[in-house]
Amino acid sequence: MLKEYRTLLPYYKEYKFKYLFGLLCLTVTNAGQLMIPQYIRRSLNLMTEDQIDTRSVLKLVATMVVVAFIIALGRFFWRYFIHGASRRIEKELRGQIFYHLLEMSSSFFGKNKTGDIMARMTNDMKAIRMASGMALVAFVDGLFMALAILWILFSRYPRLAAITILPLPLITIVVLFMGSFLGERFRQVQAKFSDLTSSVQETMSGIRVLKSFNREDHALKEFNIVNDSYIKANISLVKIWGLMTPLTGFLTGLTACLLLFFGGRMVIWGELNPGDFVAVMAYLGMLAWPMVGAGFTVNLIQRGAASLQRINQILDEKAEIRNVPNPLDVDPFKELEIQNLNFHYGEDPIINDLSLKITAGETLGVLGRTGSGKSTLINLLPRILESPRGSILYNGMEIHNLELSSLRKSILLIPQEAFLFSASILENILLGKKDATEKEVQEVIEMTTLDRDLKNFPNGVDTQVGEKGISLSGGQKQRIALARALIANPQVLILDDALSAVDTKTEEFILSRFFARREGLTSILISHRVSTLMNAGNIIVLEKGRISQKGTHQDLIQEKGLYQSIYKLQSLDKS
Repeated sequence: MLKEYRTLLPYYKEYKFKYLFGLLCLTVTNAGQLMIPQYIRRSLNLMTEDQIDTRSVLKLVATMVVVAFIIALGRFFWRYFIHGASRRIEKELRGQIFYHLLEMSSSFFGKNKTGDIMARMTNDMKAIRMASGMALVAFVDGLFMALAILWILFSRYPRLAAITILPLPLITIVVLFMGSFLGERFRQVQAKFSDLTSSVQETMSGIRVLKSFNREDHALKEFNIVNDSYIKANISLVKIWGLMTPLTGFLTGLTACLLLFFGGRMVIWGELNPGDFVAVMAYLGMLAWPMVGAGFTVNLIQRGAASLQRINQILDEKAEIRNVPNPLDVDPFKELEIQNLNFHYGEDPIINDLSLKITAGETLGVLGRTGSGKSTLINLLPRILESPRGSILYNGMEIHNLELSSLRKSILLIPQEAFLFSASILENILLGKKDATEKEVQEVIEMTTLDRDLKNFPNGVDTQVGEKGISLSGGQKQRIALARALIANPQVLILDDALSAVDTKTEEFILSRFFARREGLTSILISHRVSTLMNAGNIIVLEKGRISQKGTHQDLIQEKGLYQSIYKLQSLDKS
C-alpha cells in the first residue's frame, strides 16, 4: 500500500519546511489545548473553597483567553502550512499527469477512455490531497494527544484513568477492522465514478449522432444503469462508514458513564476535587479523537493509496514515441527519403517495402482505395506513428534521431477530421502561430475562402465555434483547420483529404490560391479526387501498401490502372 506513495516523495522533499512549520504550529495548538483543562480545574477548585479568591480566578480566566488566542493562531497556521502544502502537491501532481498525457502516443488514448482519465485527474486527486494533508495531521495530532493525555491521567489519577479508558482502545480496533473493508469499497467507488464520467463524456461528444438516430432514450437508460451502479458502490461504502460512527460514539459515551459512576463516587467520598473531576472529563473527551484518529489515518492512507495506484498506472506508462538522448536539431528541409519501409498493425501488413523520395518545393499527390495505407504512410513521417529505424530519412538523417517537437513543426499534418477547440475562430487559427500579425491572419482567411463565411457569422472572426466546432459545417471546420496550418508556415504540409467536405469548385479555388501564394512549399496531397491531385507534380498510387503507379497526372490517365479508372468515373460524374 505505502509503495504507491513513491510518486509523492519528491513533493514531500520540496515542501518539507512547510510541513515542519505546520507540525510545529500543530504541536503548539495541542499543548494549548492540554493546558485548558488544568486552568478549569484550578478555577473550580478555587471556587469551591470557603473563601473564593476572585482575583486568582480572574487571572486564570485571562490566562485561558490568551492560551485560547494562541490555540486559534496555531490552528490557523498549521492549516495554512499543511493544507497549503497538500493543495500545492495536488496542483503539481495534476500538472505532472497532464504533461505526461501530452507526451503519450495515440495508442495510449486508444486504450484509455477520456472520461476515466478525467476522473483520475479530479476525483482521485482529492483523495491524494487528503492523504498528504489531513492524514498526517490526524496521525501526529492523535499520537501527540494520546501520549500526553495518558501521561497526565495516569500520573495524576492512575486508578480512575485505568477504569475509564477501558472502552477507548475498542474504538481503534473497530475503526481498523472496518477500515480493511473501506479500502476495497473506495476503489470500487472510484472505478464507478470513472465509468460515470466516461458515459457522460461519450454521450455529450456524440450528441449529434444520438439525435440523428433518435436514441436519446437509449442513452438515458445506459446512463441510469451506470449512475445506479455508482450509487450502489457509494451506499456500500457508506454502510460501513455509517456503522462506524455510531459505534465510536457509543464507546466514547461509555467512558463518560464510567467516569460519572466511579469519579462521582470519589468526589462524594472526598477522594477527588470537583475541579479534577471536570479536568478528567475534559481529557477523556479529548482522548476520544486520537482513538478515532488512528483509524481515520489508516482510512485516509488507504484511500490515498487506492487513488495513487490509479494515478501511477498512468505515470508508469511510457510513451512509445519520444526523443532519444541528445536529439539532433532539425535543419531547413531539403529532402525526405523513404527506404524499403514496412509497417504493420499486429500481424496485418499495411505498408510493404515502400521506397520514395520527396525534395524541397515538390508537391506529391497520393491516391488509393480505403485501407491502402495512405493515412498510415503520412502519419509515419512526423512520427505520429513509429516507423522502423532507418526507413525514413530527413535531410539524410534518421528521423528518430531528430528532436521530436521540431520535426513536427517542420512536417505538419492536417487530418481529414478537423478538430477545433471550444474557442473563437480567430483563437483556433492563432493556435498555429500565437504571435501572427493581423495581415497574416487576413491572408490565410482569404486563401481558405473563410472571408465569405465570416460575413454571415454574428461576431465575425470572434464567433465562438462551440465544442469541437459543433456550430460549424464540415467544410467550414476543414477550412479553419487549413488556415491554422498555413499560418504556422511549416516546411512540409500534408493534407490528408483535408478538403473532402468542401465542394469541388471551392477546393480548386483554394488550392489554386495555395499554390500561387506558397510557391516553394513542400506539400503532400492525399485525396480521392483526381481534380485535387492534378496540382501535384508527382503522383503515386497505393494499393495494399505498395506503390502500384507513379508519375504525373497526364502520365497516369494514359496508363491502365486504378488512377485511370477513378479519373474516368469522376469525369462521368461531372458530365
